[in-house]
Amino acid sequence: MAGVSKSTVSRVINGEKYVSDRSRQSVHRAIAMLGYSPNHAARTLAGSKANAIALVISEQGSRVLADPFFAGVLRGVHAELAGRHVQLLLMMNQPLDGEHQVAYLTGGHVDGALVVSLHGEDPLPRTLHETGLPIVVGGRPLAGGAVPFVDSDNFNGALGAVRFLISLGREKIATIAGPRDMAVGMDRLSGWRCGLAEHGMPVDLVVHSDFTPESGALAMEELLRRAPDLDAVFVAADIMALGALRVLQQQGHRIPDDVAVVGFDDSVLASTATPPLTTVRQDVEQLGRTMTWRLLAELAGEDKLPLSMLLPTSFVRRSSA
Repeated sequence: MAGVSKSTVSRVINGEKYVSDRSRQSVHRAIAMLGYSPNHAARTLAGSKANAIALVISEQGSRVLADPFFAGVLRGVHAELAGRHVQLLLMMNQPLDGEHQVAYLTGGHVDGALVVSLHGEDPLPRTLHETGLPIVVGGRPLAGGAVPFVDSDNFNGALGAVRFLISLGREKIATIAGPRDMAVGMDRLSGWRCGLAEHGMPVDLVVHSDFTPESGALAMEELLRRAPDLDAVFVAADIMALGALRVLQQQGHRIPDDVAVVGFDDSVLASTATPPLTTVRQDVEQLGRTMTWRLLAELAGEDKLPLSMLLPTSFVRRSSA
């Protein structure tokens, strides 16, 4: 229709140089007359690039939408992709078996994957890595292997929180720990234990929970049954601390006079809690950005990239401690 070669059409569509104005105008007229638009699937097959990455969150959709952590990660990923013409595919836990998920991710739909919120020794990262699909995990993968990951310094963040509580003179410090099958829960629990061990204090006031306000409330009730005289609690996530604060107030404990409470994340929940929550800040958006940067750098062929990256945390003091 344009009266030019296929290669000239290709150069015009892709915005390349070395095309005469006359040929460029002819191609654009033909495009308008034919209603032509590029076929993404065909371009993917021809160029072996999907120009898309996946963000895989190993949680149910209801939890993903309710927890500000995931929103923060998504904002970071989106910010790093801005202006790069790379599409983002969001995948949450669904009734697909692992084989179907791997088949989809390695079937040419995406160029790489970011995987967040792994439980246990989930084989997904290692399996994807072994297929050759570039992948970056958010958080330390318990399955190990040479899979790149980005994490916050959960151990030292928790350690600093406990040291702060001890500096206030608190003597019976409990913790609402994260899930037993997640590295983030294990690392924050280890930091809590280390801080107490430094001062020869007992490390038996532990209740494991998941990252919901309801689970935080149930854990706080159990801790108070076991130790009615506890005077501080380190909660492994702000979202669980909301439930803990509610239970303490319902049972007549003054915060922080009777019981000091410290959370972890510094999400929007911390500053809007009653009372505002003292917490350990991790930059969740930076976590998402760094994961995305690491994946895109690998896709661009950069070498000597770090296998793991640890982002610092900081302490934010408010009214709860």
